[in-house]
Amino acid sequence: MSPPLFDTLAQLATEQRNPHSMTIDDASVEEALHVINAEDHLVPIAVRREIPYIAAAVRLIVNAFAEGGRLLYVGAGTSGRLGVVDASECPPTFGTSPDMVQGLIAGGKEAVFRSREGVEDVESAGADALEAVGVASCDVVCGIAASSRTPYVLGALAHARARGCATLFVTCAPRPSVDVPVDVAMCPVVGPEVIMGSTRMKSGTAQKLVLNMLTTVSMIQRGKVYENMMVDLQMTSQKLEERSKRTVMMVTDLSYEEASALLARAEGHVKTALVMHLAAVDAGDARQRLAAADGFVRDAIGA
Repeated sequence: MSPPLFDTLAQLATEQRNPHSMTIDDASVEEALHVINAEDHLVPIAVRREIPYIAAAVRLIVNAFAEGGRLLYVGAGTSGRLGVVDASECPPTFGTSPDMVQGLIAGGKEAVFRSREGVEDVESAGADALEAVGVASCDVVCGIAASSRTPYVLGALAHARARGCATLFVTCAPRPSVDVPVDVAMCPVVGPEVIMGSTRMKSGTAQKLVLNMLTTVSMIQRGKVYENMMVDLQMTSQKLEERSKRTVMMVTDLSYEEASALLARAEGHVKTALVMHLAAVDAGDARQRLAAADGFVRDAIGA
């Protein structure tokens, strides 16, 4: 008689064989790549079907940010690494504190660079990870698990609910099979992987797309974007410094030298520089306008 876990794995959507890749081991390089690419085309379609749920999740995140809460991703393996990546990209892109969006991975930081598969099986470790970052009721906890069954993630979500947090779940299991009590589940079903069980492929791509949407739209709703440009980025590298100047130039039609001088008067803050120029005010007035407009450049200019 097979053990329960064996039977569970056998039923998971992510553990089925893909009929379109049955002979990939005998395919040419080009043929194998075409098979993978054809399957990858299914991913954005699956994500698009989940937009109503992703929208509901974004609203919870935006509300949490407004109340001083954080977005805490929790995952293991590929799923955990995707959460860490998305969280780490928010500060340079949107000028946020590193604490505002965090990625927690089973096994800790070492697991980001070297696989530690067994650590995902400890359910209490998910709760411990949340406690280590001081989880509070104003936070949103987002579990990420392609299969929907990772104990580390389920333990974290259960603990978050007990703490009064809003909870989200990103999984590639079909919605009817997801028996995890959360506020919003996002379930892009991408079908069997090209290589059976290799959820770093289509499942990982789907999860990455969802996480991109969660943080990007949440940050837009928090005034981090003007038109379709990043305006709260941090000038922490030469690339970001030049991007800041280019953004100011594109919005204001100023020359490179003029944009550089304007940013200098704005102490390197793109938002302030834009409001200064477009509303014809000094740096102090621009900051006051932005504060009154909750950081939204468009509203600060209109004021």
